[in-house]
Amino acid sequence: MTATRSLLPAAFGLLLATLALPPSASAADAGDAVTISSRASSGYKRILLADGSVQPETFAFGRGGVFRGETRDPIDAVDFLEVAHTIAGPLAGQKYVAAADPKTTHLLIMVYWGTTRTPEGFGESAASQELQVAAAAEAAASKASNMVRMPPGTDGWAKAASAGAEVTSAVRSPEQLSAEQAMTGAMAMVSAENNRRQQLDAQNASLLGYDTAWNDTAQFEGTGLNFRRQDIVTELEDQRYFVVLMAYDFQAMRAGKGSKLLWETRFSIRRSGNDFSSRLAAMAADAAGYFGRSSDGLVRKALPPGHVEMGPVKTLAYEGQP
Repeated sequence: MTATRSLLPAAFGLLLATLALPPSASAADAGDAVTISSRASSGYKRILLADGSVQPETFAFGRGGVFRGETRDPIDAVDFLEVAHTIAGPLAGQKYVAAADPKTTHLLIMVYWGTTRTPEGFGESAASQELQVAAAAEAAASKASNMVRMPPGTDGWAKAASAGAEVTSAVRSPEQLSAEQAMTGAMAMVSAENNRRQQLDAQNASLLGYDTAWNDTAQFEGTGLNFRRQDIVTELEDQRYFVVLMAYDFQAMRAGKGSKLLWETRFSIRRSGNDFSSRLAAMAADAAGYFGRSSDGLVRKALPPGHVEMGPVKTLAYEGQP
């Protein structure tokens, strides 16, 4: 059995559910927005019915996994069924309905959720603090030496000596050498940290669907349009709650033809000032219009005020194997 086929028993034996739909969406505080990025395969098209509406497609949920941040967070207590139950309502609004029979199921929707990992702020990092200490030590060593860099035996050297100045050659003192070596090491640490920071930013860009914006704004670094790059960096380096839905051709997987990704939607909101459980319904509701189609880049939508009312979860057991 292939790796992709191994997902199918889990999808129906454990994770298939007919979920009561939450009647209302939650909200973020004023100024918060959900960022959405969605892509669809060029070969994926919804079928239109005679009345102009889309033909319903059936799906089964698959548990993709949870990404945890560096610190404890209430999202750690959120389980897969809570996330799937909340997302089922917006999916149904787009005519994606939970299936009970694997033989007629169109999609396997893998669900991922969690919190991004972000780099330390520059002033708070160990490397930047080491650089500050090294810079101060180098400045102190240079000031203490009060060097007059004149070769011995010259008229200038003699005049400086007769005037009572401290006269040395251009050779660095042990203190200066030590301070300069420490400065070089600290700068190397900062350079390495910047590389790690860029790698983490790039990983978050891919995870959240910012990858196109991340790549497109790289050309603005060091130019008058650098603010565009910094806007993206600021969002990526602010911890975010996120959900990723990846919809695969279920029947192709069932037939052993591999995993064919039909569409994916990624949506997120900043972690600060928000609670994932109470914001998830509104996030999914805003992203729902992009399920199954491309957003053509990042879309940001403000979340209206509201509240959550969760209905009961009804789980179906399926005994057979696909």
